[in-house]
Amino acid sequence: MTTLPTTMTAIEIKEFGGPDGLVPTTRPLPLPGHDDVLVKVAAAGVNRPDVLQRMGGYAPPPGASDIPGLEISGTVAAVGAGVTRFKVGDTLCALVAGGGYAEYCVAPEAQCLDVPAGYDLVRAAAIPETYFTVWTNVFNRGGLKGGETFLVHGGASGIGTTAIQLAKSFGARVFTTASTDAKCREIEALGAERGINYKDEDFVGVVKELTDGRGVDLILDMVGGDYIQRNISALAVEGRLVYIAFLGGAMAEVNFAPVMMKRLTITGSTLRPQSIQAKSEIGSELEEKVWPLLASGSIGPVMDSVFPLKEAAAAHKRIDDSSHIGKIVLEV
Repeated sequence: MTTLPTTMTAIEIKEFGGPDGLVPTTRPLPLPGHDDVLVKVAAAGVNRPDVLQRMGGYAPPPGASDIPGLEISGTVAAVGAGVTRFKVGDTLCALVAGGGYAEYCVAPEAQCLDVPAGYDLVRAAAIPETYFTVWTNVFNRGGLKGGETFLVHGGASGIGTTAIQLAKSFGARVFTTASTDAKCREIEALGAERGINYKDEDFVGVVKELTDGRGVDLILDMVGGDYIQRNISALAVEGRLVYIAFLGGAMAEVNFAPVMMKRLTITGSTLRPQSIQAKSEIGSELEEKVWPLLASGSIGPVMDSVFPLKEAAAAHKRIDDSSHIGKIVLEV
């Protein structure tokens, strides 16, 4: 039996603010609870919620680690007494509520998933957070169906590149916004029918033209702010608007008359505070309906860049610049 260390290297938020507030530190090795696995981390995904936490705007849920990082891959190093699916030595990827930027991380067994066939552990770390988020918000909450029209903002992000591929795979027409013409061409290659450069074009007018004036059935938005009213305008009758973030601000003055006239649904969610049971149910659906697509190679995470764990600050500078396309990963 391998003897575990008593301490580990982790990345802590020394002070809230810019990326340089992320610094390597030494922490005690975390211990798995009754239904948890201790993972020797191979890689951890970098996501916008990590940035918000770094800036002091997204505190961990009660009981979660203060170390950032919401998705990991690696090898099981120890298991709690109640663990039945995984054993020491197994490889997996997992959704966690915190603690991913470290050499070891505890994950509830119910939020752990097999690594898709053909995936190495670095690429596997780019799956959980975005696929859980897209599946629950686009398909469960947003109710997207084959034949419908779908607009996702931020199409070059990890969420955007995932949403484009999944929506296309399940038969939707997909439109997306991005900040440059080059990004628009990249995301069209992923399956978007039209990339819209939001700096030069009005996405409302473009989607209306593409849908013969009808508008789109579903919008996934992480911008908010002045997009809120414009999203309402871009929706078709009985359309749905789903929010997962407010990078442009959570407050706006909105005319709700079109919401009534078009019988719209406006909703949203955050993933991190949800229960282990809720996340387990999402994971089960992913393994049934999405994992075969990942294994076949028909969809997959778009990998932007990989940084060593100790260069987490550089990885955050990359995501802050918004120059990336797809996922940024820390390799341990």
